[in-house]
Amino acid sequence: MSIPVSIGGFGAWGGRKGSAPEPFDALDGPRLAGPEGSHPLHAVSAEELVRSAHGPVAGEIVVEKPVRVGESVEGIVRIRALERIDARRAALRLVGLRLDEVARSEDHRDSEGHVTSTERWVEVDGRLFAENAFPEPMLPAGLAAGQVAEASFSLPAPRLGPPSAHLGESIVAWALEVRWDIPMGSDHFVAVHLPVAQHPDLIRAGVGKQGGKSVLDAVAVGDAVIGITTPLPALAGSEVVLTIHWPSAGGGSAGRVEIQRHTNAPNGETGIIASVPVDPRALQGGAEVRLMVPPGIAPSFDGAGLENVYVLRALVDPRLRPDAAIERPIAIA
Repeated sequence: MSIPVSIGGFGAWGGRKGSAPEPFDALDGPRLAGPEGSHPLHAVSAEELVRSAHGPVAGEIVVEKPVRVGESVEGIVRIRALERIDARRAALRLVGLRLDEVARSEDHRDSEGHVTSTERWVEVDGRLFAENAFPEPMLPAGLAAGQVAEASFSLPAPRLGPPSAHLGESIVAWALEVRWDIPMGSDHFVAVHLPVAQHPDLIRAGVGKQGGKSVLDAVAVGDAVIGITTPLPALAGSEVVLTIHWPSAGGGSAGRVEIQRHTNAPNGETGIIASVPVDPRALQGGAEVRLMVPPGIAPSFDGAGLENVYVLRALVDPRLRPDAAIERPIAIA
């Protein structure tokens, strides 16, 4: 009788590949795959994903100022045809990518159909959730070999987001591209990665699932109150100062305050991004606690089917009893 075996280890996923659609396909291949339990996206930056050009074209797209959700994207396009180009049309486009780690498995069977082994791995899969083409600037659909074209542009950034975000297990990325629609052939393009920052005003306005309690100065939790005295939303790389008054905290042997990240990314997990010890007895009468928000973390957002939220959580370890905890949301931009 055959006994199913689960195949693990780094050799088991040989030949497995991950992929993303153009122009985010620069890393398509084995780098976007890994063994069961791995996180191949942890070692990938959004900028690496963007292929700068495809087809007989060269050039650059220069963005002149940092971009935030709801603002504008301004810059200059410079292109040069390496060969003659005859396209149906050419347009400047703003494209958004959602890239996810996805757990995969495949059963291997014998000649009688019995499962003899199961291969499990993690594969990166991407899709475009936004493909916004703009009528201006006017770009030539036909170019002679060696012909150069240049145009300035001012176009809207994503009105409600999502912002660029690297969640570790998923990525939201944006790119600007000039794309030529080639009949009976693959399209040509010139592209550049476009970082889009979260806009604090968007969170303060409570757009989507953001805002609400996450931007309040103080939130009541049972008999406790968790307040934040520094401006909200908090900024990555900044210090958060909070006050916790928790009369029923008790006289536990230890306590801590932490910031946790929660995401619905397919291969994501709840993670602690910052933590500091605290005396449980101090929480009973009211304590001031300071936490550093790590630089470079993804902002609070929801969009493209993804959510990334943060909570402040205070815990005490009572003797001979399970941990007691209180929490409130916190917005990070």
